[in-house]
Amino acid sequence: MKKGWKTVLIVLAVLLIAYGAVALFPRGDNYALENPMRKDGELPILIAHGGGNLEFPDNTLEAFYNAYSVDPRVMMETDVSITKDGILILSHDTTLDRKTNVTGAIADWNYSDLIAQKVDFGYTNPVDENSLLNGERVHFTAGDGTEKYPTDVDYPEGVEPRDNAVFLATTLEELLVAFPENRINVEIKQDGELGMAALREAVRLLEEYDAFDRVVLASFHEEIYDEFCRMQAEEDVPDCFMYSPANGAATRFFVLQLLNADVFFRDGMCVFQIPMEEKGFNLATEHFVNAAHRHNLAVHYWTIDDEADMLHLIEIGADGIMTNYPHRLQAVYDAYTGG
Repeated sequence: MKKGWKTVLIVLAVLLIAYGAVALFPRGDNYALENPMRKDGELPILIAHGGGNLEFPDNTLEAFYNAYSVDPRVMMETDVSITKDGILILSHDTTLDRKTNVTGAIADWNYSDLIAQKVDFGYTNPVDENSLLNGERVHFTAGDGTEKYPTDVDYPEGVEPRDNAVFLATTLEELLVAFPENRINVEIKQDGELGMAALREAVRLLEEYDAFDRVVLASFHEEIYDEFCRMQAEEDVPDCFMYSPANGAATRFFVLQLLNADVFFRDGMCVFQIPMEEKGFNLATEHFVNAAHRHNLAVHYWTIDDEADMLHLIEIGADGIMTNYPHRLQAVYDAYTGG
């Protein structure tokens, strides 16, 4: 019995030594270059969710101009789906029912028809669990209770509304051209072959506009994330290619950093985009942010509209705060710095 316990104690000692070595082992940079998604000052990057979709209609060029009026260095978060004629348009949904005055899957519409028919993306319609129209159409109303139109935007000098009444469909290409210096987060919304086609078109646009060093791609679909990893590993994209993980990789990192074993996390992504809490787990901690930083990974939190939450994320060192209210977040930043 004594010999057996001695063996157990030796094994435990070896395991503890190994664990200590793993915990103390230096973490390598998962993103090898300087990471544009890390904050470059005291404050987190101001990220406009859908352009700030409680100030102006979601994923419209006008919403992004509104966010730009708040901070010309704003980072823009958007979602894309590919149309029948192969154009990437900005849309949180893969259908048109919730956000426009027409219905149907985006993949069943030509972009040319959306423009020719002046389809209006200025709606917040009630929909069912399948994002299909489920009631009367409702024109967009901002969080302050006012209806918004394209003429209400504070545009930069030299920029005029595309239309005085209608929020026209916006393409990813238009967003890249309109804001050539801004960081942009692009989430691929479709899955399967449509999602892969959307990814290929997104990569083509990033190459055409030399935007790999300011645009990060994201998706909640694991097969899209796997394709990010494959393209990077096979050098189909430049070294500065940036992407964010789906839920699986984020969960792996969260568990590993809790165990001080995140040295085993090797994914070549550049930023975690996460909520403050998920399934009862607190993700908005200084420990998590610091663990990510040891890997040269950024941490962006979504979707943050509460001022107390904004202040907490500043304090823990978050790299970015994604909000529906760019003006509100900027006011918190101004108050925090005394600006």
